[in-house]
Amino acid sequence: MKSVKVILSMAESVKHFVNIVSKYPYDIDLRSGRFLIDAKSLLGIFSLDLSKPIVLEIHSEKCDDLLAELVPFIAK
Repeated sequence: MKSVKVILSMAESVKHFVNIVSKYPYDIDLRSGRFLIDAKSLLGIFSLDLSKPIVLEIHSEKCDDLLAELVPFIAK
């Protein structure tokens, strides 16, 4: 499993993020505090506090292609 922090500040960026992660067959979660939701769930993401970075958990070791697509969202 790999983890990175992502920033999803606007509704349009959330929609783009979900479109990207939905293309991949492995499980991808978002963790904010004690809440864990499916990163492929648009409604689930909007239930989180998007004002701060969120931890993205990718349940695959071979996910470099996904991480390359998510570069605009990764917190620095």
